[in-house]
Amino acid sequence: MAILDELVTQIENPDLRARIAAEVEKLAKQKKFGLVFEEHLPECTPLWDIPVKKGGKVALKTGQVSDFYTVLKIEDGIATCLNKDKSATAEFKVDELVSVAEFGEPIYPYLKPIDKVCNAPDSDLWHTLIEADNYHALQLLEYLYAGKVDCIYIDPPYNTGAKDWKYNNNYVDNSDQYRHSKWLSFMQKRLKLAKKLLNPRDSVLIVTIDEKEYLHLGCLLEEMFPEGRMQMVSSVINPAGAGRQAEFSRTDEYIFFVQLGDSSILPESREQENIPVIWDTLRRSSLANARGMHGKGACGPNQFYPIYVNDKTGRIEAIGEPVFEGIDRHTAPQRDGCTAVFPVRPDGTEMNWGIKPEEAKERLKGGYLKAGKHSPSAPQQYVISYVTGGNIKDIEAGIAIIDGYEEDGSVRAYYPKGRDKMPTTNWNRPSHDAQRYGTNIIKPMIGGRFPYPKSVYAIYDCLKFFIANKNDALVVDFFAGSGTTLHAINLLNADDDGHRRCIIVTNNEVSDAEAKNMSGQGLHPGDEEWEKFGIARYVTWPRTVCSIEGHDINGSPLKGNYLGSDLPMADGFKANVAYFKLGFLDKNAVALGRQFREMLPTLWMKAGAHGACPTIGEEQVDMLILPENKFAVLVDEKEYMAFAEKLDEHPEIETVFIITDSESGYRDMIAGLDVKASYQLYRDYLDNFRINAARR
Repeated sequence: MAILDELVTQIENPDLRARIAAEVEKLAKQKKFGLVFEEHLPECTPLWDIPVKKGGKVALKTGQVSDFYTVLKIEDGIATCLNKDKSATAEFKVDELVSVAEFGEPIYPYLKPIDKVCNAPDSDLWHTLIEADNYHALQLLEYLYAGKVDCIYIDPPYNTGAKDWKYNNNYVDNSDQYRHSKWLSFMQKRLKLAKKLLNPRDSVLIVTIDEKEYLHLGCLLEEMFPEGRMQMVSSVINPAGAGRQAEFSRTDEYIFFVQLGDSSILPESREQENIPVIWDTLRRSSLANARGMHGKGACGPNQFYPIYVNDKTGRIEAIGEPVFEGIDRHTAPQRDGCTAVFPVRPDGTEMNWGIKPEEAKERLKGGYLKAGKHSPSAPQQYVISYVTGGNIKDIEAGIAIIDGYEEDGSVRAYYPKGRDKMPTTNWNRPSHDAQRYGTNIIKPMIGGRFPYPKSVYAIYDCLKFFIANKNDALVVDFFAGSGTTLHAINLLNADDDGHRRCIIVTNNEVSDAEAKNMSGQGLHPGDEEWEKFGIARYVTWPRTVCSIEGHDINGSPLKGNYLGSDLPMADGFKANVAYFKLGFLDKNAVALGRQFREMLPTLWMKAGAHGACPTIGEEQVDMLILPENKFAVLVDEKEYMAFAEKLDEHPEIETVFIITDSESGYRDMIAGLDVKASYQLYRDYLDNFRINAARR
């Protein structure tokens, strides 16, 4: 229906347009059964590396990439362009335009090195971060690793309507009547490619989602993976609950596990240490819960009240009465020797407490409420913490055990080691708290650059149930966000000396607010000043470097240990990561074989990403022998004999690439080589490396 609506608007005759629109509306009202959704207008791709030239498709850098033109001529830096319905021409400055490709038009990718972090020079294990639209990154990964991936973990956009994702380079929000089917169309295209990556004999796809799309996603996964075995787990990630007006507070999200072939869930390893019950921050964090907010999700009017803390003992003495909207908090009654603590952010914003005063009094009696850090000059002088309802229920049920009380009357409680053997479908684990083990882990590294990161232990647990016994597993995450999956893989490798390799993919989008701000300054996507604030460069890469090297963005050592281990965060990880940006090559240059230098990182990944990614200069080469990378390339087939002799000297080389247009010649050459894998180039770059083609 979305495409029909788009086409109807292009009908010039108003009477005909109205009649067809009426018929389309009737069709839309017909009852549908099963998972039915629109394909929508095809996604388009900006090609920043391809110059604007006559005959090419282009779009305005400041416009929607789907609103493209064909360049008729270029004179004096001005491009004369024909719009896509061929009804009118327009003139633009060339530097205001970007080349684009429609879905189905072949494009030719390469990996442009951006940066690297090497904290394990003696290891040949290299992870990879690819900055790209994940659809095209997946197409390239299909060429590289079809059927070889052990685990795919993704945390896609939840489609909440809060402009959390883009379709055709445009944010999708609540006002879009097709946002659910656009989301499904967007996901289906990517899951089709993801399925090709997974090892059909033994692998798992893990997808997290919330209640906005979990029903649609479940149907889509069942439709796309009929051979798979699927389960859904409910996981508590916000014990305090995300308050919503007239609705249940949401504490959990959902995780779909799709197992292929012989994939099986491993028994949960017994905890080696008791795990303390987690204390959560009582002050609400979302601005939707600020004092006086009345919209959806806001707290009640009685959740702004004083908590009296004794200044000498640090003990909470009493819970005061609510101070209602419109009344200055400083007029609240005082208590001798105590500070009246209200929920106030460091910037002075008045918030609400997470529970009502009656509940606060009950928790204080039970030892489930306490005052912590004292900051005399802060608007909220004491941090107030509490034990959440789920943990209290565990204590009452004997799942968690009280070990005594602190001097301030607060409980000491823990979950005893070895309490679980097999994981269940309901996860209420303190270590999965996104605030405590997501935000509070990456904020000391990179500041508040990313609002809602996953708990690193939540992803760690998802992965370990399937790859704990696969020390050489290949893991892919093509919705990388802040990079938590790579962080979790490094932690898993550190725990058992594993050699698991992780490939993460993220775009470099800036937020809607940042985009508007920079557009107002005359900046556009593609400008260096714009790109440096995108998620890949501003969040994912800095977090990756900081977690591996064990410091924050200012170089100061990280504090604390990883949960349940004696591994200091300041020690970082013995790991290496190469950071690339997915670019696109001119197909004519590719056909002439002039792009070998740009192809080298792709060949490195194809060969298993062993050792640091090699580079070559401008000089012509006849062959490349790269024993540290375990691959070699024969560039000039006339040098085959010398090439074969050099391979005999390096038995560690496992993969060979031979550049020749002759199929029979290629077969003759590889017959004399003792290697695990061989590939023919370039007959081929235009065949093997081409992506986005309509046949896909």
